This record gives sequence, structure tokens and C-alpha cells, in this order.
Amino acid sequence: MTFLSRRINSLSESATLKMTKLGRELAAKGVNIISLSIGEPDFNTPEHVKEAAKKALDENYTHYSPVPGYPELRQAIANKLKRENNLDYDISQIVVSTGAKQSLSNVILTLINPGEEVMIPTPYWVSYSEMVVLAEGKSVFIDTDIESNFKITPAQLEAAITPNTKLFMFSSPCNPTGSVYSKAELAALVEVFERHPNVFILSDEIYEHINFVDKHESIAQFESIKDRVIIVNGFSKAFAMTGWRLGYIAASKEVAAANDKMQGQTTSGTCSISQRAGIVAYDQGLESVLEMKKAFARRRLLVYNLLNDIPGVKTNLPDGAFYFFPEISSFFGKKDADGNVIKDSADLALYLLNVGHVATVGGDSFGNNNYIRLSYAASDESLVEALKRIKEALAKLN
Repeated sequence: MTFLSRRINSLSESATLKMTKLGRELAAKGVNIISLSIGEPDFNTPEHVKEAAKKALDENYTHYSPVPGYPELRQAIANKLKRENNLDYDISQIVVSTGAKQSLSNVILTLINPGEEVMIPTPYWVSYSEMVVLAEGKSVFIDTDIESNFKITPAQLEAAITPNTKLFMFSSPCNPTGSVYSKAELAALVEVFERHPNVFILSDEIYEHINFVDKHESIAQFESIKDRVIIVNGFSKAFAMTGWRLGYIAASKEVAAANDKMQGQTTSGTCSISQRAGIVAYDQGLESVLEMKKAFARRRLLVYNLLNDIPGVKTNLPDGAFYFFPEISSFFGKKDADGNVIKDSADLALYLLNVGHVATVGGDSFGNNNYIRLSYAASDESLVEALKRIKEALAKLN
């Protein structure tokens, strides 16, 4: 459509939301679809958090909130960062936004000038590269694969940096792979960043509490680069608060002020009720989070065993988040019952939806075409049935 801006025409549709939409359309026609495409815990928000929201309504927290968030919430976030991560931040260094997705977008728009480079390890969350497009920056991809557990090496990082590099962005635990960087692995990357003082680091830690190895390690713990690190986190995954739209950054005062300024001209302060609920979520402990994590740990092993039972599928055991990112390129070139050729991961995901009635997401949208993403944020029964359908559907290709 020529009357639309080049900006919007340059953006791709979110692949995860697209597959979820297609699955819902088939479900509306009476097809029994099992969705493994969306990154959302299948748990409800804890009761004490919901009660805090009701109390906020009764206390008339229904007016505009401060652009960077209520001071009480920012203090609760600062307390959390100190208590759980041993990181010191003043509330002036914290900006609360309408979900971690807005936090990411704010950071990129406030840091990146047209043509500046953003390094992104692949695979990556689908919106990373599109946010860079929106900022008129240039994505520089650092490729990984299943053999390295989808983690980059210091040598790869060094090789990707140019005089035009402005930002490195990554997630740990990672969406879509579930990979988790250890403290030693982060320290090795930090040695590279120390040699390049003009490069900022955006650390997406939204899956922090869904971690099955040791404790979460933030790259912000390294003092030599802390002023250049921007932590992005939120409440959606750990507290099953996806619909509440509550995320935040922790950064230097200069970066935080820039994000406050950006947000003041776009959305202003996020939902007042969500913020009051967020205070209670952080102040009243992780009991509900740990219970949810136990369920995810059980499902992780269940799906791992089921995937390993499918001929032609290669998988690793993710260390965090609630995704698998199996290698499925052995099915490329095969045909379905109508003679249609499976050319890539998008074709395979569409085939699994139409024939197996399971919604997944092709790895091409995450930067690695030889893979698909499966979410195991579903009941044990649904996961068993979904993997059975996938196995049967793949066996029909020839």
C-alpha cells in the first residue's frame, strides 16, 4: 500500500502472533488445535497479586501514573535487583513500561541512529531485528547452532564488532532456545566488551526465574561494563502476568532518563493497577514462581524424551525458559500427501498446523531456518498429544 510509510512497510508481521492467529482461526472452524506457538505461561496470575489489583481499584489508583513508574514500584524493583542479583540501582535508573517489549523498543529507539549496527546472536526473539528496522539501524547476526547449545564465543563476538557497532542485544535464558549463559561464559564475553568501550549491551532477562541450572547470572554484575548494560525484565513470565503488560529497564541514569523522555512522548506511564500489583508481586516472594518452575522442569524432560523419539528430529536439552528449538532440516525436500514440497521451516510449521493440528513457529523468523520453536507452556496431557500428532504428521512426509 503506497500511502503507508516506508517505516511500516519495512516491518514484518510477528511470526509467533501470526501462527497463534492461524491456529485460532482453525479452532474457530471446529478443528481441535493444540497451540505450542505462543510464549505465555499456562498458569493464572497468583491470587495475592490479583488481590493487590483489586485493592488498588478500591483505593482509586485510576489516574495517570508517573511516566517512569510509581516510586514504590521502582523501589521494589531496585530491592529485587539487590536481593536476587546483588546489583545496586537507584530508582532514578529504573523505568517501568507497558511490558518488556516496550522496554526493548524504547532502548533501541533511544540508542540507535540510522545505519548504526546492532549485534544479535541467532536465534533471537522475532521482534529484535524488527525493532532495529524501526530505528533504521542495521542488524548484524552472529550465528550459532545446536552443537554449541546456541551460544556465541568471544571470538565470534570480537569478529562481529566494527567501528559502526553501537549495541549488542541478547537474552539469557534465551527465547527461542532456552540457552543460559554461565557466569564464566559471560565473563569471557565481558573481556571483549572491555576492549570496545563504545558498545552498549542490552540484556533481556525476562525468563530469569525459569532457569534449571544453578542461579541466574546477569551480565550487569561485571563492574567494568555495568554503565553500558541495560537490563530488560518484567513480570509476564515469572508471575504469569502477560496480560498485565508490565516491564522495566535498569540502566545508567543517562540511558534511563532518555527512555523516560521517549516514553513521555509515546505512551506515558503504564497501567496504574498493573503497577500496584507489581509491587506486591516483588515484595511477597517467589513461592508461586517456584511452583510454576517445578511444573516446567517436569514438562521439559517429558518433551525432551518425546522429541528424541521422533525420527529425523534433533534436539538438545534447554537450560531455561519454556521452549525447545529442534533441528528439522531432514524434512526439507519431502512432500505431503498433495505433492507439496516442504521447502523450509515456515512450510513445515504450516504443515504441522494443517495436518497435525499443532501450532508451532518456523525457525526462519528467529534467524535459523533449520529449526522450529515449540513452547511447552501447556498441560502434560496436551504436550503428549501434541508430540504424538507431530510424530504422526512427520511420518506422512515422503
